Amino acid sequence: MKRFLTLALLFVALSVQAEEGQPYHLPFDSKTLFGSSFKQDYQEVKMPGFKPLDEISWSGVPLFLAGVIIKGEKNTFQQNYNDSHVNARLVSSFSTSIDDYLQYFGPAMTLGLKVSGVEGRSDWIRFLSSAAMTYACEAILVNGIKYTSRELRPDGTTHNSWPSGHTATAFAGATLLHKEYGLTRSPWYSVLGYSVATSTAVMRVLNNRHWVSDVFSGAGIGIMSGELAYALSHVIFKDRRLVTDNLAVCQDLRTNPSFFGLSMGVGFGSHHLNFEDAEALPSSAQAIKLSFQTATVVGIEGAYFLTKHVGVGGRLRVSTMPIKGWNDFIHVGYETTQKDLEQLLNADKTIPQTSIDAMQADLVTNHEYEVISGHLAEFSLDGGLYFNFPLSNRLAIATKALVGGSTMQSLDLSAHYTGNQKRLQYDMTMQNNVLTNLKVNDYSTRLDANGQPMTYDSEWDFFLLSGSRSMKYGTGVSLTYAHNNNFSWRVFLDYDFTHKSFTLTYNPNEFMRTAMPEVYGLATLLNYDLNPKSYTLERDLHRWTLGAAFNVSF
Repeated sequence: MKRFLTLALLFVALSVQAEEGQPYHLPFDSKTLFGSSFKQDYQEVKMPGFKPLDEISWSGVPLFLAGVIIKGEKNTFQQNYNDSHVNARLVSSFSTSIDDYLQYFGPAMTLGLKVSGVEGRSDWIRFLSSAAMTYACEAILVNGIKYTSRELRPDGTTHNSWPSGHTATAFAGATLLHKEYGLTRSPWYSVLGYSVATSTAVMRVLNNRHWVSDVFSGAGIGIMSGELAYALSHVIFKDRRLVTDNLAVCQDLRTNPSFFGLSMGVGFGSHHLNFEDAEALPSSAQAIKLSFQTATVVGIEGAYFLTKHVGVGGRLRVSTMPIKGWNDFIHVGYETTQKDLEQLLNADKTIPQTSIDAMQADLVTNHEYEVISGHLAEFSLDGGLYFNFPLSNRLAIATKALVGGSTMQSLDLSAHYTGNQKRLQYDMTMQNNVLTNLKVNDYSTRLDANGQPMTYDSEWDFFLLSGSRSMKYGTGVSLTYAHNNNFSWRVFLDYDFTHKSFTLTYNPNEFMRTAMPEVYGLATLLNYDLNPKSYTLERDLHRWTLGAAFNVSF
């Protein structure tokens, strides 16, 4: 809000001095403030046939909608943060405050270039009015949605998660830099601005402050706010107060299809992982199926065309695939442990059930679960041939044939149990290495030298799902539209195939090693396995990715 008010006040103050068709002068001594090298050149630049809607590429709309589509990812987590005993919390060991500053990179870079005398697209009056309208649109849209939807943040702090304000600010600033200097000076200003904005969005997720859906929608709002503001500026100023503009020129895709681009999209192609081995799952979870949900896909891609039809290139892509079903293990995990322990304690059938319940009452006084990542993240690098089929100088259809490799980051659910340590004493009779008689004599709380209960604190990997490295094969079809001489927008539908080996490790009883170490000896005698269970499953994965890309031609 402060940045919006500041820009608005500057705009009002500067507008008072503005007279149509007259050179603009800053309301202070520019030599004194910026030095003698500062220079403000102003000229009228005509844009024949240019219309306000030409400013809008509509690229922000699919980004916003992608955020809406994948909002369901947060439903995987139990959101009752007031009851830590039954929660599965999404946590992150990553922590940085850089994103608090990077969100302002776009306007800072644009102002720095203008103050340094680098000619951009607009004079000060038009630029400041466009910037003020950009942040006004962004603030209204973000805050209006935030405090209407009231989505809980992944760290459980406040109900204003969707959409991400930091991401919207970053992409709004990147759009300012793109409009002022990317379109007029060098396309690499745009690449720099949007790359920093994307980094800001990624850090908001890594910092556990936002869901992926929040940053997708925030990016869409930021881009649309900037584009709408510049369209309104054209309505207000028309072709006045432009220092330079080359929007009327467009790239010819028939002769120059080479590109480098940033892409975002959503991945489809749900697959079920049916870990149905009785030894791998708790008895009450035999029917549990893990399944891939709609994935979020971010990547960079580029190709150099040797001819107007054939080129070589590559793609680096990160796909995060939410998994549905893993949280069912939380519901059955603690109950399964209680049943396992009950069977061990009552192995001789002499201890009353009420005594067993009383003995277990303070064994676990608190149990929490933390999800290091609620997704399987796939990192892939591919290379191969690209093919371009121009329909006109501004439209082209393209396809590709790629081969590469992929690796996955594991889904990790950790457990944290605290309680009172127990001791277990029993008598047994062995005959020919076979247990023939068992009598539990004592099951009580361990006491220290002062007669106080001894406690334990155990944290371990409760549930782990990982995927193997593998070869990956891909193709796809895309439609490219040349927006101007250096930039193009591309919508694409990609298909990728890979064969993965998945390993599930389930370990609900690890805390017993510190809570009551004698129980492992008793379990061995009874042929009762309390060790982690692992199960491996192989699957062919077919993934479809629908997305959009921002390309720079070279």
